[in-house]
Amino acid sequence: MTKRRSHGDGGLHWDDRRNRWIASVTVGYIPAGKRIVKTGSGKTKTAAKDKRKEILRDYEDGLAIAPTNYMVADAVTYWLDNGLQGRDASTVAMYRTYVRTHVIPCLGARKLRELSVEDIDRWFAEQEG
Repeated sequence: MTKRRSHGDGGLHWDDRRNRWIASVTVGYIPAGKRIVKTGSGKTKTAAKDKRKEILRDYEDGLAIAPTNYMVADAVTYWLDNGLQGRDASTVAMYRTYVRTHVIPCLGARKLRELSVEDIDRWFAEQEG
Protein backbone atom coordinates (compact mmCIF):
# COMPACT_ATOMS: atom_id res chain seq x y z
CA MET A 1 0.00 0.00 0.00
CA THR A 2 1.32 3.44 -0.88
CA LYS A 3 2.15 5.97 1.77
CA ARG A 4 -0.33 8.82 2.08
CA ARG A 5 0.93 12.39 2.35
CA SER A 6 -0.12 14.50 5.33
CA HIS A 7 -3.09 16.84 5.03
CA GLY A 8 -2.01 20.15 3.53
CA ASP A 9 0.87 18.67 1.54
CA GLY A 10 -0.97 18.92 -1.76
CA GLY A 11 -1.60 16.39 -4.48
CA LEU A 12 0.17 14.92 -7.46
CA HIS A 13 -1.50 13.23 -10.44
CA TRP A 14 -0.92 12.37 -14.09
CA ASP A 15 -2.94 14.28 -16.71
CA ASP A 16 -3.38 12.20 -19.88
CA ARG A 17 -4.74 15.13 -21.88
CA ARG A 18 -1.68 17.34 -21.19
CA ASN A 19 0.74 14.41 -20.93
CA ARG A 20 2.25 15.93 -17.78
CA TRP A 21 2.36 15.46 -14.02
CA ILE A 22 0.20 17.99 -12.17
CA ALA A 23 0.94 19.21 -8.64
CA SER A 24 -1.80 21.00 -6.70
CA VAL A 25 -1.95 22.62 -3.28
CA THR A 26 -4.89 24.19 -1.45
CA VAL A 27 -3.67 27.57 -0.17
CA GLY A 28 -6.86 28.91 1.36
CA TYR A 29 -10.54 29.54 0.89
CA ILE A 30 -12.55 32.42 -0.55
CA PRO A 31 -15.25 33.92 1.72
CA ALA A 32 -17.91 31.79 -0.01
CA GLY A 33 -16.02 28.64 1.06
CA LYS A 34 -14.53 27.63 -2.29
CA ARG A 35 -10.93 26.38 -2.17
CA ILE A 36 -8.07 28.41 -3.63
CA VAL A 37 -5.86 25.88 -5.43
CA LYS A 38 -2.44 26.64 -6.88
CA THR A 39 -1.15 24.22 -9.48
CA GLY A 40 2.10 23.49 -11.24
CA SER A 41 3.16 20.90 -13.78
CA GLY A 42 6.21 19.03 -14.95
CA LYS A 43 7.16 16.54 -17.62
CA THR A 44 8.51 14.21 -14.94
CA LYS A 45 7.13 13.24 -11.57
CA THR A 46 10.21 14.72 -9.90
CA ALA A 47 9.72 18.07 -11.67
CA ALA A 48 6.09 18.18 -10.52
CA LYS A 49 7.13 17.32 -6.95
CA ASP A 50 9.62 20.19 -7.08
CA LYS A 51 6.82 22.51 -8.24
CA ARG A 52 4.65 21.32 -5.35
CA LYS A 53 7.47 22.03 -2.90
CA GLU A 54 7.92 25.50 -4.41
CA ILE A 55 4.19 26.25 -4.08
CA LEU A 56 4.20 25.07 -0.45
CA ARG A 57 7.33 27.11 0.32
CA ASP A 58 5.82 30.22 -1.26
CA TYR A 59 2.59 29.67 0.67
CA GLU A 60 4.46 29.34 3.96
CA ASP A 61 6.44 32.49 3.13
CA GLY A 62 3.19 34.34 2.42
CA LEU A 63 3.70 34.61 -1.34
CA ALA A 64 0.90 32.37 -2.56
CA ILE A 65 -1.65 35.12 -2.93
CA ALA A 66 0.06 37.01 -5.75
CA PRO A 67 0.26 35.19 -9.09
CA THR A 68 3.72 34.70 -10.51
CA ASN A 69 3.11 37.27 -13.29
CA TYR A 70 1.56 39.97 -11.04
CA MET A 71 3.63 43.14 -11.35
CA VAL A 72 4.00 46.12 -9.02
CA ALA A 73 2.23 48.25 -11.64
CA ASP A 74 -0.77 45.88 -11.50
CA ALA A 75 -0.99 46.11 -7.71
CA VAL A 76 -0.64 49.90 -7.62
CA THR A 77 -3.18 50.36 -10.41
CA TYR A 78 -5.63 48.07 -8.59
CA TRP A 79 -5.14 50.11 -5.41
CA LEU A 80 -5.76 53.37 -7.28
CA ASP A 81 -8.94 51.98 -8.84
CA ASN A 82 -10.36 50.22 -5.77
CA GLY A 83 -8.64 51.40 -2.61
CA LEU A 84 -9.33 55.12 -2.55
CA GLN A 85 -13.10 55.29 -2.12
CA GLY A 86 -14.17 58.14 0.13
CA ARG A 87 -11.06 60.21 -0.57
CA ASP A 88 -11.23 63.74 -1.90
CA ALA A 89 -10.89 64.04 -5.68
CA SER A 90 -7.73 66.15 -5.35
CA THR A 91 -6.12 63.47 -3.14
CA VAL A 92 -6.90 60.76 -5.70
CA ALA A 93 -5.52 62.96 -8.50
CA MET A 94 -2.33 63.57 -6.52
CA TYR A 95 -1.85 59.82 -5.89
CA ARG A 96 -2.47 59.02 -9.58
CA THR A 97 0.10 61.61 -10.67
CA TYR A 98 2.69 60.38 -8.17
CA VAL A 99 2.17 56.76 -9.20
CA ARG A 100 2.28 57.55 -12.93
CA THR A 101 5.44 59.70 -12.69
CA HIS A 102 7.43 57.98 -9.93
CA VAL A 103 6.32 54.49 -8.89
CA ILE A 104 5.44 52.81 -12.18
CA PRO A 105 8.50 54.02 -14.16
CA CYS A 106 10.90 52.83 -11.44
CA LEU A 107 9.23 49.80 -9.87
CA GLY A 108 6.27 48.94 -12.10
CA ALA A 109 8.02 46.26 -14.15
CA ARG A 110 9.10 44.30 -11.04
CA LYS A 111 7.19 41.17 -10.13
CA LEU A 112 5.34 41.87 -6.91
CA ARG A 113 6.40 38.59 -5.31
CA GLU A 114 10.07 39.40 -5.98
CA LEU A 115 9.93 42.94 -4.59
CA SER A 116 11.98 43.23 -1.41
CA VAL A 117 12.35 45.78 1.36
CA GLU A 118 15.84 46.54 0.05
CA ASP A 119 14.36 47.46 -3.34
CA ILE A 120 11.95 49.91 -1.71
CA ASP A 121 14.69 51.40 0.51
CA ARG A 122 16.96 51.84 -2.52
CA TRP A 123 14.11 53.48 -4.47
CA PHE A 124 13.34 55.87 -1.59
CA ALA A 125 17.04 56.81 -1.34
CA GLU A 126 17.10 57.59 -5.07
CA GLN A 127 13.97 59.75 -4.72
CA GLU A 128 15.52 61.80 -1.87
CA GLY A 129 18.87 62.29 -3.55
